Amino acid sequence: MALELAELFRAYGADYRKKYADKLLPSHRQAMWAIEHCRTERLGGQVYGCPTCQEFQYSYHSCRNRHCPKCQHEQTQHWLQVQQELLLPVPYFFLTFTLPAELRTLVRANQKTLYSLLFQASAEAAQNLALDPRYIGGQIGLVGVLHTWTRNLIFHPHVHYLAPGGGLHPDGKTWLPARQGFFLPVRALSKLFRAAFRRGLQKLKLIQKVPATVWTQDWVVHCKSVADGQAALKYLAPYIHRVAISNRRLLAFDNHGSMECSQVTFQYRASDSGQLKKCTLSVEQFFQRFLQHVLPQAFVKVRYYGFFGAAVRRKLTALQNQLGAQTHTPTEQQPASAQFADETSSKILCPTCGRPMTFQRNLSPEQCRSP
Repeated sequence: MALELAELFRAYGADYRKKYADKLLPSHRQAMWAIEHCRTERLGGQVYGCPTCQEFQYSYHSCRNRHCPKCQHEQTQHWLQVQQELLLPVPYFFLTFTLPAELRTLVRANQKTLYSLLFQASAEAAQNLALDPRYIGGQIGLVGVLHTWTRNLIFHPHVHYLAPGGGLHPDGKTWLPARQGFFLPVRALSKLFRAAFRRGLQKLKLIQKVPATVWTQDWVVHCKSVADGQAALKYLAPYIHRVAISNRRLLAFDNHGSMECSQVTFQYRASDSGQLKKCTLSVEQFFQRFLQHVLPQAFVKVRYYGFFGAAVRRKLTALQNQLGAQTHTPTEQQPASAQFADETSSKILCPTCGRPMTFQRNLSPEQCRSP
């Protein structure tokens, strides 16, 4: 049986929570509890039976926590369907804004505030530069998503944006296409991003905690073409609901009786060479690396700017009509109870005869509280 993150939490989650009781954030506790109990009797479910063999199968509910590796595929697919209505028939670009390593400790200690500042500063830099008639000359649209990790789970906060190649003229009606294969100059974006983030830290009275050398170095900004809207959405979708590590990357769990001595081995693909590598950590270290990427409660990790903003969505509709976009009606989301039933009703087959099993009854969750 393949190794799962839930197995590690069930083995040593209680020990970790006990050791770090006075330091563990509520969001970390909730994520651990959800992952531990995902698709178990603690969350309830349904019973299915085979009318031929009299076999019974139990299908338990998913936790639907956004940090659970077992619960993200269907959310990604639903997000893709909803985003169809935002598409424009123009080339798209993918932008990435990364904070310097010297800021990571400060950001980790002030996650909710500084993640928001990262969004604000990067979007402001792109929007202000796009207003320059040498580049776009109008308002652009941005769909942004926060990421906080490298492939080996190191804390590395950055934000990705998807942007149509062009902007809306100040008259609010005319589309201004970007130059072919070019969106915005990254060197200029880097300087504007750095300046905007610095102003934000000054307002938050955190500027004194930043080394002076941070303001003289180049900040990393990337911009690349990602073809049309359909291709762009497929490119961005994995970033939307991806968790810090998937179960398939977990290779081995060597249990030696304590989380300090027990080890976890996982694989990752090196960004420089593209080669698969292995990383082995103690369970305690692995938990620490994973949990530092759990977002603050209620934090919005996907944000919309410019003519993608919900308050000005009429501008987007007008652009779609002007450019002849073919919009798609997103699939209507079903109630949670119906979703749970649909997850399993067509997939449960009798282990004896292979015939579809039929729904028998619902299982109520045990009367318990998450920590």
